[in-house]
Amino acid sequence: MARRNPERRAALLDAAVEVLAGEGARGLTFRAVDQRAGVPAGTASNYFAGRAEILTGAGERVYQRLLDQAPLGETPDGPRDRSRVTELMHALVDRVSAFPTGFLALLELRLEAARNPELREVLTARVRADLRFNAEHHAASGLPGDGTTVALLWLALNWLILERLTLPDLLTDHQRRDLVTALVDRLLAGQPEEAGSPFDESGK
Repeated sequence: MARRNPERRAALLDAAVEVLAGEGARGLTFRAVDQRAGVPAGTASNYFAGRAEILTGAGERVYQRLLDQAPLGETPDGPRDRSRVTELMHALVDRVSAFPTGFLALLELRLEAARNPELREVLTARVRADLRFNAEHHAASGLPGDGTTVALLWLALNWLILERLTLPDLLTDHQRRDLVTALVDRLLAGQPEEAGSPFDESGK
């Protein structure tokens, strides 16, 4: 029977995230997690039924750690205008980039999902739910833009963060900030009169 100490389980998942970011999905083994967590050999296998469970658990752990910090999920203070959206997007890039192992671990999980249909199904459902939540929250916040705006921002900023973490010398910090500002300005300048969302029909 798997053990249920929540603090120990969280520590093991944090170690799994570190292993994923540092060694890739192929390097994620129970032994590697035990070593990274600094616990006796066999500890991780007492908490997780198999490799698939620790893979998906690591992904959920990253989302858990980022959840309370996600600017798209915040209730905005002050004016609900384009400048506030820009401020939130800069904060999103900075906060996700401040947890590089989390982002890189999710990237490794995505690569593994390309070869693992079960993991792909889990990640697809999780990311779709995250996108839908952000789109709905944005619509309720009174900020400019619709669900399509949120999806485009999410897609573009994910790639910008990827470049920042994997090829940090490609762009300067100043260039990245200018690009985020330009992205928001151009998306909202072209906002259609009728709001839309790519998530209206079961995420399709």
